[in-house]
Amino acid sequence: MEIKAPRGTADILPKDAKKWQYVENVIKGISNNYHYEEIRTPLFEHTEVFARGVGDSTDIVQKEMYTFEDRGGRSLTLRPEGTASVTRAFVQNKLYGEPNQPVKLYYFAQMFRYERPQQGRMRQLNQFGVEVLGSADPAVDAEVIDLAMTVYKTLGLTSLKLVINTLGDVESRTNHREALITHFTPYKEELCKDCQSRLEQNPMRVLDCKVDRDHPSMKTAPSILDYLNEESKEYFEQVKHYLDLMGIEYEVDSNLVRGLDYYNHTAFEIMSEAKGFGAITTLCGGGRYNGLVEELNGPATPGIGFGMGIERLLMALEAEDIELPLEAELDCYVVTLGEGSKEVAVKLVHELRQNGIQVDQDYQGRKVKAQFKAADRYKTKYVLVLGEDEIQKEVINVKEMATGEQVEVPLNQLINTMKEKILGGK
Repeated sequence: MEIKAPRGTADILPKDAKKWQYVENVIKGISNNYHYEEIRTPLFEHTEVFARGVGDSTDIVQKEMYTFEDRGGRSLTLRPEGTASVTRAFVQNKLYGEPNQPVKLYYFAQMFRYERPQQGRMRQLNQFGVEVLGSADPAVDAEVIDLAMTVYKTLGLTSLKLVINTLGDVESRTNHREALITHFTPYKEELCKDCQSRLEQNPMRVLDCKVDRDHPSMKTAPSILDYLNEESKEYFEQVKHYLDLMGIEYEVDSNLVRGLDYYNHTAFEIMSEAKGFGAITTLCGGGRYNGLVEELNGPATPGIGFGMGIERLLMALEAEDIELPLEAELDCYVVTLGEGSKEVAVKLVHELRQNGIQVDQDYQGRKVKAQFKAADRYKTKYVLVLGEDEIQKEVINVKEMATGEQVEVPLNQLINTMKEKILGGK
């Protein structure tokens, strides 16, 4: 039996983890600038959270969830998306009662979806997301979109396209729903089985079908923009106005509906137009979901958010040949000569680390030449050479690898010397 990672999952090795850490730190800094706070929710929830929150008619609930029964007979589901979990936490912990409103949250979370693995689409995926709960101000919609765009631009991406749409309020959606049913019913038998079901449950999702997207009926389907009431029109105009004020370019696509049932009013996607990025161009998607909090037994509370795939973000950086400024150097490497030096080295390495200096040593019993080669591979700034002679003299040789300059430093002054060289005396 050959043991491998399950299909649709991937190991993130140390050389790649540095990229993840860098990207995550940049995103955390931006989230802090926008005054968003981190939330962490469980990896699994009661299945009802997603069935009610995401929607029974969605592909996620019908086809893609990892659902199991625990030993107590309860139906649990590995988290397939972040918004329903965050909303459940918002309701359960009564965050709607906090004095500071709206509640602005961000998260990094692993999601699980059973779908056909392909480039940029895994069964275990990593997502950054934000949720703002407690405001129906269109300026918040623009702020959420701005935050997502700022992440991509800060990391250096330029081949981006922002697509926006409105799904309208309940009245607008109801009128549009009836028009879609009337339009697609004559073609029902020509549509895929999923769309035949969607036509009964949520006809707007027929517009989101990847199988029937080239069917002639799609080109003549009624546009939501023609069924907006005055309130929905004004809301969308305000969102666009705020984006214009920020200088954020966008395209309006009336067929953009997103794949989840809870969306209304603003919907958006950010796509990569980089050459060679792949067929699935969407990097990030989100929108407004007024009504979701009530669906999970909370008080009437408007919300908006997005989910951003980290794997797809890294793919976009690679497609645009963007090199992240990763710190790949090691501050110090201790080279030891002889058995007696090992005990002194262990103590020194410990003390250096306690003083904020990054340091490593040989644990393979290698000869001096091999230890220096290891220091080179780690791109070490300073090699600290310790042998029997140095121990007797109570000194250590400090060699700066970039210049080859070597000085002898008393052991009792080593910490201060290295702090001065590496930390600037801090």
